[in-house]
Amino acid sequence: MHAILRQAIRQDIPAMHRVRLAVRENRLTSSVITEAHYVPAIEKTGRGWVIEADGKVVAFAVGNAETGNIWALFVDPDYEGRGYGRRLHEAMVNWLFSGKLKRLYLSTGSNTRAQRFYETAGWLGKGLQPDGDMHYELFNRPKA
Repeated sequence: MHAILRQAIRQDIPAMHRVRLAVRENRLTSSVITEAHYVPAIEKTGRGWVIEADGKVVAFAVGNAETGNIWALFVDPDYEGRGYGRRLHEAMVNWLFSGKLKRLYLSTGSNTRAQRFYETAGWLGKGLQPDGDMHYELFNRPKA
C-alpha cells in the first residue's frame, strides 16, 4: 500500500487525535490534551505532518518551531513497523532545523520502543524527569 506523507491541516485533527489515543506506549492518561490543543500546534507555533494509508491518517508528528519541542510523533498500532515513524521524524527534524533552531528536545517514557527509536535516530538522553519520562535533545549538525 502506498502511503502519503503530507503537511497536517486542521481537518486532520480528529484523525490525529484518534491515532494519539490508540497507541500502546506513552498513552494519554488524562484528558489534558484535547483536539483544541492541536490547532495552535500545527498553525501558529509549529507544523504537523501526517501519513495517509488505506484512505486514512495512520501516523502523525508535530514540532514546535519556536521552542524546538517535539510535541508528538505517533503511529497507529495497526500500522507500526512500516517506516512511517522514521519518515515523519525526518520530515519534522529537517523542517525544524531549516529555521533558526539549533536544538530540539522531547520527552518520552523510559524503557519504551519510542526511547529506542529516538536513541537510534541520534537523540541524546539527558536524564529522567520528575514524572519518570526520559528527556532527550538533538542538535543540528551542519551539512558537509
